[in-house]
Amino acid sequence: MILAIDCGNTNTVFAVFGDDGVRRGDWRSSTDHNRTADEFGLWLMQLMRLAGIEPAHIRSAIVATVVPAVLFSLKTMCRKYFNCDPMIVGEPGVELGIENLVEHPDEVGADRLVNAVAARETYQGPLIVIDFGTATTFDVIDGDGNYRGGVIAPGVNLSAEALHMAAAKLPRVAIGRPERVIGTGTVSAMKSGIYWGYVAMIEGLVERIRKEYGADMDVIATGGLAPLFADATACIKRADLDLTLRGLYAVYRLNAKKGR
Repeated sequence: MILAIDCGNTNTVFAVFGDDGVRRGDWRSSTDHNRTADEFGLWLMQLMRLAGIEPAHIRSAIVATVVPAVLFSLKTMCRKYFNCDPMIVGEPGVELGIENLVEHPDEVGADRLVNAVAARETYQGPLIVIDFGTATTFDVIDGDGNYRGGVIAPGVNLSAEALHMAAAKLPRVAIGRPERVIGTGTVSAMKSGIYWGYVAMIEGLVERIRKEYGADMDVIATGGLAPLFADATACIKRADLDLTLRGLYAVYRLNAKKGR
């Protein structure tokens, strides 16, 4: 079995795939720069056993992270608890099967590239992949499946928190879909501005990307808040919450075939 690790700024997701590509289980943890390899390993092994997965059956691992400070602990965990040296997306020798066609390829987050790999395997391009994470990213994948660049915007939770922190009289509010756009109180007005303002940003950016690219493009959404926004606008064709994990497995499979 293969352990796939997607380490983002806010959460880290661990998933186990069988050799047939079927996901056997997945678990989410907050991303903590101070968490040690032993803390990761003991926590994960216990959850695996509760799910009926024997940790000793893990034979390989792959990691994609945008948090360099956590990488050492994740590598050490894989070596110490699963007896394998993990494949790291973005390191020399790890192929993606797609071209990264931007000015500075090394600056593109591993998660965005992994999403592009999965999108190429699952959907026909050209595509826009929107990932609702700490930041909200819009990534352009061309008709050949290659990564062409995109847009990085503040994530919706980050925007809501910034509004609360910067304005003394504005409370912290939960993200949700208001029934009405016009708020009749401070909280309802804030919820409307955050949610419907974000929907308007999504629709506006998708329209501008399509116009600049010069073609109609399907839009795939991923990330925890993807269903919340996909239901609010027709410009998003589908919410695909497993996109990143499938991309990790696809990258692992490609490199394993080549003996890496």
